[in-house]
Amino acid sequence: MRIYYVIFLVVSLFSSAFSDELSHPSSILKYPSEETKRVDGDEVNLHCTSWRFAAETNNLAPWSTIPAECADYVKDYVLGKGYVADLERVSEEASVFASTVDFSAGDGKDAWVFDIDETLLSNLPYYIDHGFGLEVFDHSEFDKWVERGVAPAIAPSLKLYQRVIDLGYRVFLLTGRKESHRLVTVENLINAGFQNWDKLILRSPDEQHKMATLYKSEKRDEMVKEGYRIRGNSGDQWSDLLGSSMSQRSFKLANPMYYIP
Repeated sequence: MRIYYVIFLVVSLFSSAFSDELSHPSSILKYPSEETKRVDGDEVNLHCTSWRFAAETNNLAPWSTIPAECADYVKDYVLGKGYVADLERVSEEASVFASTVDFSAGDGKDAWVFDIDETLLSNLPYYIDHGFGLEVFDHSEFDKWVERGVAPAIAPSLKLYQRVIDLGYRVFLLTGRKESHRLVTVENLINAGFQNWDKLILRSPDEQHKMATLYKSEKRDEMVKEGYRIRGNSGDQWSDLLGSSMSQRSFKLANPMYYIP
């Protein structure tokens, strides 16, 4: 009889506890509070800020797309005030340096090198339609965009460009664009306000498969062999700036949307 009593007592306690759980469903399935959601959002923002810093300082391994969770973060950055402020800061610092160079040699051999895409011309209209770097780069689609010839100027870079011209630098535009895009690139640059450069260098067909760092290094090597002193170099990729025949000062513009080795 005693055993039956014990069994009855256990069943009763279990039933009571189960009944209490059912009467308080929140104790079974708890939805995140607004505070929790906000904290989660802050964590994503912190993660993406850290990722962008690592990307801009060349501390990431080669990457082909931005992290999926950072799509909104990158979008908000490149369309917001932060991106503009970062571009302005780099161009202002470059302008200050450009004005300090000693031109006393008087031989016209002081040079400044500019990349084009995301340095002089902005491809944001293209990336708005292609996930701000969330999609793997499509050369064919990008070529179609280039051939339209409507990329707008990056305003702080245009200001720096004009300042460099006024100071008397020889200006070289060194781009990874194809030689077949020369005419449309020239037209796009002029329409965007860029004029009076000394040389526009594009990739020839036999240079298409070279790594950007090697290709641009070789072109700078040629400039140095011709007697030019590369005082400044402005680019959005580390491959625009690193390698051989580096400039006296290099200026890296922000670009969290893509990476070119």
